[in-house]
Amino acid sequence: MRRLLRTPLFVQVALVAALSLFALGVLSGISNAQVKPGDVITPDNGYKVKDLVSPGVMYKVQGGMTMHIVPTERVDWPPPYKDATEKYSAQVRLSADHRSLVGYVAGQPFPLVDANDPDVAQKIIWNNVFRPITTDDYDLRFYDCDSSYTKRGPQTKQVEYFQIGHYMGYDLVGRTEVEPLPIDPDFKKTGRYWLFGLYPILAPDEIRGTGFIRWRYADPNEGDAIWSLDAGSRRIRRINESLMSSSTASGTSAHAWDPDHYSGFNPKTEEYNYKFLGEKNMLGCAHAAHSPEIRCQTDGGTSACPENWEMRHLYVVQALPRRSKINALDSKTVVYLDSELWFEPYIDTYDRAGRLFRNHIYWVATRDRPVPDARVAIYPFKRSFVVGAVSTDVQSGLGTMCYLPGIETPERECWYINMGAVDKSFFTTDAMVRAANF
Repeated sequence: MRRLLRTPLFVQVALVAALSLFALGVLSGISNAQVKPGDVITPDNGYKVKDLVSPGVMYKVQGGMTMHIVPTERVDWPPPYKDATEKYSAQVRLSADHRSLVGYVAGQPFPLVDANDPDVAQKIIWNNVFRPITTDDYDLRFYDCDSSYTKRGPQTKQVEYFQIGHYMGYDLVGRTEVEPLPIDPDFKKTGRYWLFGLYPILAPDEIRGTGFIRWRYADPNEGDAIWSLDAGSRRIRRINESLMSSSTASGTSAHAWDPDHYSGFNPKTEEYNYKFLGEKNMLGCAHAAHSPEIRCQTDGGTSACPENWEMRHLYVVQALPRRSKINALDSKTVVYLDSELWFEPYIDTYDRAGRLFRNHIYWVATRDRPVPDARVAIYPFKRSFVVGAVSTDVQSGLGTMCYLPGIETPERECWYINMGAVDKSFFTTDAMVRAANF
């Protein structure tokens, strides 16, 4: 260990990556003995993947979601993110109470993950916060979602249709590609880590114009600042952070999604206690074949299928809400985090009685553009894009499947990541009201 610590960081990272790949090769021969590239998983043979997916994903397979098993492909970080990790990670540490991050500038905070580290769970979650998929800004334009009930077979009965104008974010810390780099000077004045906005909702008509914005602060004791625009009253109201695990907070009561699980596990990090449950080779989607995604015809339209799933090396972390999050609907969240993507292929949450409650799945494509015919969103290197996401209440069967880009929207490129597409002015109540077009 002493010899490893004296070597340059990039050598250490390479060594850890090599060991991880070795472990993946050795362990996958055991853990995926029942599946191989070319297999198609259906409800009839879903037992083959029972130990290779989360209980929530297994529910989806039993409900009709099919999987196409493909060979594992490596996922590399965007070069600017990799460079920032090499430059800044050595100075990052956890605070004295092991809850907060100290000394972070850009890149991955903790590139060397040691399963024997007593703080490994907290470090994995902070790596998820400052992950490579987006670092500066993003604008997901004009996508759509369907809500329907899980039902084996081709019958699809749409309960609700949603169309959203913008799903966007701006990071003030950890910037790697767009000026100002690596930290927006505004951070020193406001202490905001990032800004998020979802507005305006364009469909259904009864909530047209609805939206909300959310600010995340670096201070572990300062909760998120959240404002919602209600389409009915046309009024701005301040939202209590505890409601972010409930879809009713955004005014879309029929929407099965919840803001704390937009883009994976996304509540305020310091409001949870974490436990490392282990690392395992499991199935996930890191190289989706379709963009736009295709509506699954065998589960009532509550997933994207068939789609490519491959063996991925995942870290599994349990998150329990602290007292400050006592009103959270989920008593426990189990996060499955890809060790290369540093993004969750899926998450399971449990209700206050300890029963499986909700499952979230994210289908990710890794390429140099979000769609094959992109004209604007083209990058000099490969990056990852979430091209489909579903949230399912496994107790009722209601699932909301989102297509990124949308199936019924005119915007085809959809994802604009680290292109300066949005700035801080987009994340104000005034901007949200103007976009509502009342």
